[in-house]
Amino acid sequence: MKPQTLLAGATLGVMGGGQLGRMFVHAAQRMGYSTVVLDPDATSPAGRVSHHHLHADYLDTRNLAELARLADAITTEFENVPADALAQLAAHRPVAPAGEAVAIAQDRAREKAHFTRCGVRCAPYAVIESEEQLALVPDALVPGILKTARLGYDGKGQVRVDGREALVAAWDGLGRVPCVLEQRLALAAECSVVVARGAGGTLVHLPPQRNLHRAGILAVTEVFDGVLPDALAQEAVQATRSIAEGLDYVGVLCVEFFVLQDGTLVVNEMAPRPHNSGHWSLDGSDVSQFELQVRALAGLPLVQPRQHSPAIMLNLLGDLWFRPGADAPVEPDWPAVLALQGMHLHLYGKSEARPGRKMGHLTITGASPVAVRQAALAACDVLGIEPF
Repeated sequence: MKPQTLLAGATLGVMGGGQLGRMFVHAAQRMGYSTVVLDPDATSPAGRVSHHHLHADYLDTRNLAELARLADAITTEFENVPADALAQLAAHRPVAPAGEAVAIAQDRAREKAHFTRCGVRCAPYAVIESEEQLALVPDALVPGILKTARLGYDGKGQVRVDGREALVAAWDGLGRVPCVLEQRLALAAECSVVVARGAGGTLVHLPPQRNLHRAGILAVTEVFDGVLPDALAQEAVQATRSIAEGLDYVGVLCVEFFVLQDGTLVVNEMAPRPHNSGHWSLDGSDVSQFELQVRALAGLPLVQPRQHSPAIMLNLLGDLWFRPGADAPVEPDWPAVLALQGMHLHLYGKSEARPGRKMGHLTITGASPVAVRQAALAACDVLGIEPF
């Protein structure tokens, strides 16, 4: 359906009720919009703060119709929302991103084929959907990482394999579902770029971000001048632009990259939504990734964000609630954290802390990269986060 400009007072819908939806809802409400969330969790973080919460499965026909009735335009907050549901909604309301873009992001094989079409370099890989394809895997791809083609995130559905026997065992262990085997590369760093693209083709981006993952989950994001070599940062932005334009994308898109030890760049994966690595923009930029999501969905002008402070983002996982020796979850010492300069605490309103669960994030801003890093390390010390 043809996009239109929606002004304050309109209702914006979001499929998914997690923390990304919550921050989208907050941004939309700040700009004068009503909101409606469809999510199967009765206590979802976004549903608890939205004007309307449709508590239903993503393919529930009746509630999809109700979402289309209530909302003037609809987005998604995570990539595993069924693309079919987005296609159903698109018959009645503008939907951004489109279901087809989400479907490509949901399938690693299709995603890598798209990257290749856009001229963006991937790690060498092979698709494994049958025993015949497994037998034909080139020796050069092992050691590698076997990843399920669908429904993998935060390191889930991934197995490191060091030889052919391990590869066969790993595919068996994953249930012989369609997989992608990627050659294991010597990494120097990881980075990401968040862009927003409007229906008319206008594209803006946040500064490239350097990321640190632990156990497959983002732990730290650093964003300031010089955090990446200029040429590499420009290459990452251009590659992300090509990927978005190749999809005729509308909305916010994040693309993650590996920086190899030889200084070259390869694309890892894309997320058709705001991204954990862009959360710092709530406190360190004049326009956040969530405001960009609102603007793209509502057909409002997209302006190039300006970072006003060096920033570091720390992910706050549920592990922090379980200190060594504790018999039950214990709330971290937030007063001690907030006594440090430059702290911006964001908790997502989740009812139960669990190890590995994203409970919130902490953004640290300051006058210089050195000052921000010192403050971030002090916060790590208070919270029991491994320093970086």
